[in-house]
Amino acid sequence: MVSPSRSASFGLAAKLFTVLVLLGAIAILVTAVLGYFRARDAIEAVIFDHLTAARQNKVRQVETYFRTIQSELRLLATSKMVVDATREFRGAVDRLDRQELPPELREKVTDWYADNFIPQMARVLGREPALTDYLPVGNAPYYLQHHYIVANPNPPERRKLVDDAGDGSDYSRLHAIYHPLMRTAANTVGFFDFMLADPKTGRLIYTVQKEVDFSTSLQFGPYHRSNVATAVARCAESADRSAICLEDFAPYAPSGGAPIAFMAAPVIDRGDVIGVLVAQLSNEEIDKVVTGTRRWRQEGFGETGEAYLVGPDYLVRSGPRAFYEDREGYFAELKSVGTSDAEIADIQRYGTPVLHQRIETAATRAALAGVEGTGDIVGYRGVPTLASWAPLAIAGVNWGVVAKIDSAEAFAAIDQLRRDLMVVGGLALLALIAAAAWLARAMLAPLRELTAGVKRFAAGDYDTSVPVRTGDEIGQLCSAFNGMVEDLREKNAVIENKNRENEELLLNVLPAPIANRLRGGEERIADGFAEVTVAFADLVGFTELSSNMPPQDVVKLLNGLFTRFDAAALDLGIEKIKTVGDAYMAVCGLPEPCSDHAERMVRMAIRMIHISREHALEHKTSLKLRVGINSGPVVAGVIGKSKYIYDLWGDTVNLASRMESGGVPDSVQVTRRVYEQLQGQFVFEARGVIEVKGKGKVETWLLGL
Repeated sequence: MVSPSRSASFGLAAKLFTVLVLLGAIAILVTAVLGYFRARDAIEAVIFDHLTAARQNKVRQVETYFRTIQSELRLLATSKMVVDATREFRGAVDRLDRQELPPELREKVTDWYADNFIPQMARVLGREPALTDYLPVGNAPYYLQHHYIVANPNPPERRKLVDDAGDGSDYSRLHAIYHPLMRTAANTVGFFDFMLADPKTGRLIYTVQKEVDFSTSLQFGPYHRSNVATAVARCAESADRSAICLEDFAPYAPSGGAPIAFMAAPVIDRGDVIGVLVAQLSNEEIDKVVTGTRRWRQEGFGETGEAYLVGPDYLVRSGPRAFYEDREGYFAELKSVGTSDAEIADIQRYGTPVLHQRIETAATRAALAGVEGTGDIVGYRGVPTLASWAPLAIAGVNWGVVAKIDSAEAFAAIDQLRRDLMVVGGLALLALIAAAAWLARAMLAPLRELTAGVKRFAAGDYDTSVPVRTGDEIGQLCSAFNGMVEDLREKNAVIENKNRENEELLLNVLPAPIANRLRGGEERIADGFAEVTVAFADLVGFTELSSNMPPQDVVKLLNGLFTRFDAAALDLGIEKIKTVGDAYMAVCGLPEPCSDHAERMVRMAIRMIHISREHALEHKTSLKLRVGINSGPVVAGVIGKSKYIYDLWGDTVNLASRMESGGVPDSVQVTRRVYEQLQGQFVFEARGVIEVKGKGKVETWLLGL
């Protein structure tokens, strides 16, 4: 037998050992966590440096692209070819404007707009625009658009191949001279379209592409509110040869609503602005620069990294990566972050997110405010993101560029390291804990197991037991505890079985909600119900029939019939109240109210009639059921103490009973209240007025079966 002093010293040693184990484990975990955060900070710094370098490269490329265009545009605007072309085209257009046009020519142009351009705009806008909003104004536009657009034999993208419309006009003569030169210049420089505008009238006197803006006026024509009109108006007022007027991207109707920017330069002759040279810039070129021709992986952006441009309205000026790589997933993500259906519909209709997707994050707000920086932000896809941002130095526009990568991808390697460290640390901790547990188990395990078993038993675990590891007094105590628990478990099982039987008996007598209230401690259960339907059913002549049958056969016949009635009641949600002899009473609409109680009860009556007929055939006897139904208010409650019964009282119950007793065998008799509720659902036959005890004359109906 171990002395108390030795037992105490063993217990103290176990506790000290456990403390040392825990301290060691904590030291290991703290070291691992500190190492993880140091490594995470280092990786974050490297990623920010990479993103910043990528962002600076994009800024440099975009700014270089615009500087190149500006230089080329200035050079062309001062060239003799452009100066001469501007002067001569202005005169030719003015002469055409003073020339009378045949009505049929105007009609052809109008018809072309109605058949070709308006349907295109309807698809883009999502609505049918007014034809008059887009028709040109003046004689020259009708004339030139007829010969270079309507009568052009080429498809829209190849209209520029026509050098001479063959109409013999001065304009076509000049066009045949200058157009090949201007077309070559536009292709060489990389302009989507190349235009000349008259600074006085705002008219586009020449374009390379020959879209529907050709020869229209930007002062009072259909595109007077466009960004090209703004660019021309600004440059028309500047006689500075170095002036460049850049207008940000906006949807441009002549190009099918595509995002278009315009850069303009004044054409100056002898100190006067005689024209404006306009370059139409497609978003595709800028998109190629920012997305790296959509080669994100090759540029070091991994699986989720990208760079994108935003304008002062927070609308993108380049397409997000997901739009090109996973169109379906892109739209699903937009919807998941709460993007409006209208915004998603615009992106789908225009076929581009440029000028339609809004990205307002901490990064874009800072970049548009002129702040350069890096940081952890929540990206436009709603996920944590590492980002580097900065404004662009391009005169005429306020743009910001953001380079980003999802945090999950950026820290994938360090997170894997963290998991590995946790596994190694966990295994080491488990080894130490196992050693401590072995020592503690060897000294104190039996008593601890017994204590735990007693606590489990006290908490209600009657299946508990403790292992008997020794043959000493503690082992004997454990054996005694197990025997006591087993004895109590057997007695508890007997009690639970009895309670289950009592529960089943109670539910056979009372509805479940009433039984629950009774078990909850309510002593007087009585409720009023404003609208229920009560039915009484009785076997006609059963007393005489049963007098000639053995008692066992009578009980068997009635039990089989009423059991089938009970099944029908359960199926229809009807509450059986009681049976008295060969009479059956039921109600619908309580204790749980329902709006279709009358319909359910009539269907129950129909089933009872059919069941009684089938039962009679099966037992080769004559059974005729008489059913009475009435609807109205009742009082329901539990009466009795030693034998509970749930019963109904009220005039509704009495009249339902009289409907049965005064009814016709093998039929269902109902009151006016039931008839009025269900006359549109079932067929009723008026029986007329019958004498009802205690009620006098009552009008009744028989249900058609």
